[in-house]
Amino acid sequence: MVDERRFLNRELSWLDFDARVLELASEQGIPLLERAKFCAIFSSNLDEFFMVRVAALKDQLAAGIERTSVDGRTPSQQLGEISRRVAELVDHQERVLADELIPALRDHDIAIVSYDDLDEAERKVLDEHYEERVFPVLTPLAVDPSHPFPYISNLSLSIGAMVRDPETDERRFARIKIPDKLPRLIELDGGRFVPVEQLIASQLPGLFLGMEIEEWAMFRVTRNGDLTLEDEEADDLLELVEMELRRRRFNRAVRLEIDERVSEEMLALLVEELELHHADVSRHDRMLDLTALIALHDLPRPDLKDEAWPPVTAGRLVIADELDRPIVSVMRDRAIMVHHPYESFSSSIEAFLKQAAD
Repeated sequence: MVDERRFLNRELSWLDFDARVLELASEQGIPLLERAKFCAIFSSNLDEFFMVRVAALKDQLAAGIERTSVDGRTPSQQLGEISRRVAELVDHQERVLADELIPALRDHDIAIVSYDDLDEAERKVLDEHYEERVFPVLTPLAVDPSHPFPYISNLSLSIGAMVRDPETDERRFARIKIPDKLPRLIELDGGRFVPVEQLIASQLPGLFLGMEIEEWAMFRVTRNGDLTLEDEEADDLLELVEMELRRRRFNRAVRLEIDERVSEEMLALLVEELELHHADVSRHDRMLDLTALIALHDLPRPDLKDEAWPPVTAGRLVIADELDRPIVSVMRDRAIMVHHPYESFSSSIEAFLKQAAD
């Protein structure tokens, strides 16, 4: 008889791992921009967790599989505990951002500011940027009987708006996708950044001429990203992978992240159209998709980063290069162990693959 108490749940223990990543964002001994990077990594990890692990549990639930894991939890029990744990972690992340990272960044002349906080001259500069760079790549879509609810791609950031025709009093839901090609944070002079979605939201009246903007809110959808390959039956594995990747774009939604200010009406519409449950909704009072913080790490502020560690080439590979010997001949002598990231990836793995291709 297996004692279930002796086992940790795989999914919940993974969340404990990501919690440790988040704790590094609060570690005072780590340079500030590295801490912001860990906050972004936490969000990126959580995206993958939902795309693969939560999606797999939802697939089991949809298939009627209620077999317990080794720790004695059914898929539905695991999803319930994951929902509660993720809510705690996201709340903690937002408190770390608001109470620790943003004030510390401001003390070092780096700030993420709201469009509403800008003066008239700064807004004029951003408005010109919008007309030249942002507006041409926007595609607003309104939902009506002749235009069904639009497809929302995986991990895309969107503005949802309720607009009203003042003449007919007709109300519609509209969606504006934030194009991936746009930088998420627009830099102003002096180390200040404005989220691009705030700039776009400030221009909503111009996108829906003649309509009243009743409300708007940011939202983001995560879809099932698991890749299932029946490679034993495939004639061409590459073709099968390409086909599955195309199909994966249209997989079911597994999570909805949304602005805390959203109305119950808009939230209910999104939940229904995305075929989700309210337990799949994550509400935020800070900017969505904090992977955007990774952009701050590119700032030329070496005083706020770890000192770069230049990787070295493994000793046997150095000798092989000097003797003009291919890597495979060195491997025939005995196996090569390479320690990444301390030893160079480019002079070992990449060089080997290039030599093999040639």
